[in-house]
Amino acid sequence: MRSTKTQLLNKLRREHVAQGPANITPAVIREASGAVMIDVDGKEFIDFAGGIGVNNVGHCHPKVVKAVKDQADKLIHTCFHVGMYESYIELSKMLNNLTPGNFAKKTMFANSGAEAVENAVKIARYATKRPAVIAFENGFHGRTLMAMSLTSKIQPYKYGFGPFAPEIYRLPYAYCYRCPMGEKYPGCDIACAENIEDYFVTHVDPDSVAAIIAEPIQGEGGFVTPPPEYFPKLAQIAEKHGILLIIDEVQSGAGRTGEFLAIEHWGVEPDIITQAKSLAGGMPLSAVTGKKEWMDAPHVGGLGGTYSGNPVCCKAALAVLDILFEDKLLDRSRELGEILNKRFAEMKDHYGIIGDVRGKGPMLALELVKDRETKAPATEETKKLTQTCYEKGLVLLSCGNHGNVIRTLMPFVITDEQLDRGLDILEQGLKEVDR
Repeated sequence: MRSTKTQLLNKLRREHVAQGPANITPAVIREASGAVMIDVDGKEFIDFAGGIGVNNVGHCHPKVVKAVKDQADKLIHTCFHVGMYESYIELSKMLNNLTPGNFAKKTMFANSGAEAVENAVKIARYATKRPAVIAFENGFHGRTLMAMSLTSKIQPYKYGFGPFAPEIYRLPYAYCYRCPMGEKYPGCDIACAENIEDYFVTHVDPDSVAAIIAEPIQGEGGFVTPPPEYFPKLAQIAEKHGILLIIDEVQSGAGRTGEFLAIEHWGVEPDIITQAKSLAGGMPLSAVTGKKEWMDAPHVGGLGGTYSGNPVCCKAALAVLDILFEDKLLDRSRELGEILNKRFAEMKDHYGIIGDVRGKGPMLALELVKDRETKAPATEETKKLTQTCYEKGLVLLSCGNHGNVIRTLMPFVITDEQLDRGLDILEQGLKEVDR
């Protein structure tokens, strides 16, 4: 049988590309538009992965493409430190106005979510003159040294890459389906948050803690979504001890939960917010936005980078904000959330392998278990499900510490027909593994 182009390119990939960067599917994509990807052999895939949360406004959105082309014709790079440009300043102003908090804010840009996290921690340490950072179990913050150290899961992110950055302390997160405190919501009085005060007695003095960093909805950790009381309590504890609250919106931002930022669901005003992924519609850009007094603490020249806030990427991000707000794509995000919640509730009624449905807006997850009583993770079944869906033309991502959680990150521009077809493929796959 003649080899397909996909097979030939996979062979070349194995020969010439380092094995470290993983490939979730063997697909080699030739082009993509909206919520559909086409591989080099012409096979079409409905995209429920969205470039791991990067394509909220869709692949190759015309406004983003135009912004990139127009900017590339005029200016690709000066380095902001050498010659400023309007888009960096304009985008900073817009993000300062869009992020929660009725106080003066400032913004800086970097290239990736991990870089944003690194800079947020640098700013918090400089501003508070404290060394320690508190992170959470199941959390993911990136792969650079500090970000990897803050990340919880060992395989594949941390294994063999130590030693890690010091002065990082880890606490249980509000994972109600698998409560780390052995409690049951709502009778728990949010013990996972209250436990922080005890932690200050036995693990780290609060006067040594610069920041608490948390994802509002944990991404790689399984789309773990806290109860409504959790973040207000966390913010209260941080404020009490003079600790800065850093909210990592790298995956949950840019409208992914139906609000521009996920933390808006809980009415909390963080000291510092990190954004990336869908912020620039596929271009590499991240942002750190925070209270003016914290952002201005580091000395001139203490923050930055050669490519940080590239003009092409900034123009792409301005186009994304226009799409989300002027074209009312946030409304579509909320609509998708309603459709998915209804469909997933029906699936849970029919398939015992679904142990939990959680998330906000279209940032939803199905946690698959072998048995609803024991909650034993259905890891192999989840692998089979994603493979089956791939073969049927649906790209689907798993996540969670045990790889037993299915997450939805489809572009908001997905059509109703594409969404229905994708959900039908997912349900067909569930039928096959739920035996």
